[in-house]
Amino acid sequence: MDLTARLNELAKISRAPSPVVSVYLNTRWADEHHRDRVRVFLKNELRRARRATSGGAAAADLAWIETQGAALIEQAQWPEAHGVALFACEALGLRDALPVRVPFEDAFVVADAPSLRPLAGLAEDTPPALIVFVDRESARLIPLSARGAGDEVALESEVPGHHKRGGWAQLAQSRYQRHIQVHRDQHFEAVAQSLIRLTEQNGVARIVLAGETRNRTTFRDHLPPRVAERVAGGVPAARYEPASALIARASALLTELDQVAGRAAVDAVLTEAAKSRRAVAGLEEALEAVSRGAVHRLYLLQGLREPGRVCRECGALQRGAEPRCRLCGKETQPAELGEAMVDRVVATGGTVEVLDTHPGLARVGGVAGLLRYEL
Repeated sequence: MDLTARLNELAKISRAPSPVVSVYLNTRWADEHHRDRVRVFLKNELRRARRATSGGAAAADLAWIETQGAALIEQAQWPEAHGVALFACEALGLRDALPVRVPFEDAFVVADAPSLRPLAGLAEDTPPALIVFVDRESARLIPLSARGAGDEVALESEVPGHHKRGGWAQLAQSRYQRHIQVHRDQHFEAVAQSLIRLTEQNGVARIVLAGETRNRTTFRDHLPPRVAERVAGGVPAARYEPASALIARASALLTELDQVAGRAAVDAVLTEAAKSRRAVAGLEEALEAVSRGAVHRLYLLQGLREPGRVCRECGALQRGAEPRCRLCGKETQPAELGEAMVDRVVATGGTVEVLDTHPGLARVGGVAGLLRYEL
């Protein structure tokens, strides 16, 4: 099951029979000190959870989290992952570990439902991608998803090598060079056909070309427009570099492009909210739209934390500490509204994008949304 599908399954858990433990760990080990910080963080959070006098997690869930965390810290599991999300709930038989290729901010949450904000933002920001290294004689295709890199596919061509000739054979040399170019064109065309099939059969959204600039440019000319438009950019690379080096450069490029696109999308939503009812900006407006299942795409700042309430009967979200629902008058329960909005949008088929910073979004309270229909 891919990350988006698993996220949608987790979002269906709105009120588990027993508390759900959600843990996010940054496993991109910069140094031994970072590993120690994660170890101490997990140890302290587990101790705090075990001492909780009400609404506490099941002992079996905490034991599983402790075992999984220890394996991650010792790199006995998923050593290539930069972040791992853990979910446990004994009553539901939930034991889920999701390794990903980007780091999380460390978090430990015990609640009625899974904490999904970090995962929701990641799933939307990391659509399936393909890294394509190409030179004049070979190619390497590396699938890349939120969960990490897939199996690399290597392609080799039988392109004749370049052999220098004496000046007396200038005509022969010229014809020989044309022969080489024909073979090179055939090589690029064969790689392009493989790329087209992989792209269309596996839902690849973005392509990163790797290699020398000249080879990347020549290869792109062999791609049809429907595939060329998915090329996000290019990175330098050499044939014998390890896949990890190509993945690191491609990931950095995609992250930068995501940030630029995310800021532009928020600007557009804020503009739309100011002139029509097809978008909302601000917490009160967003809460109403989310409660009505009208949000197609939710944008919120990573640091948004707003205490509020959710109605046990109609599910309405509201600010403040009022124990009764303002809509139906039934009993409400405490909720962190940022988390609650993310859960509700994902559960109703919407998407979520979480931004570290955005001045315009901060000015309206840290949240905005593009709607399915006018309110």
